[in-house]
Amino acid sequence: MIVKSLEDILGTEDETSDGNWTSRRFILKKDGVGFSMNDTVIEAGTESYFWYKNHIEAVYLIEGEGEVEKVATGDVYQLKPGTLYLLNDHDKHKVRARTQLRMVCVFNPPLVGTETHNEEGYYPLLTE
Repeated sequence: MIVKSLEDILGTEDETSDGNWTSRRFILKKDGVGFSMNDTVIEAGTESYFWYKNHIEAVYLIEGEGEVEKVATGDVYQLKPGTLYLLNDHDKHKVRARTQLRMVCVFNPPLVGTETHNEEGYYPLLTE
């Protein structure tokens, strides 16, 4: 059994930020369960571009309001608590936060924990 609290992660190497967002990484590849899970905060008034070329990501919004845009089509979906979006086609997308967003993000394959977005917006596929 794995039991962690947010306090266990804050200020450690399992918390990473780029200014627009902060990711607190609860479950990682080293945990051996086949997925990773993050508690992510996106700051109010920001727009972030993401493309998970090497991962499938499910996002469940628990706080805040904003929108996610599928870049390929221009389709925009409103985000509010209780909304889930799944990037099952490795969709390039933009997240716009009207208020601070807090979300639970699940990745497959799992993150190892040191990933940061590259210039194209995606995480490299790390194995260690």
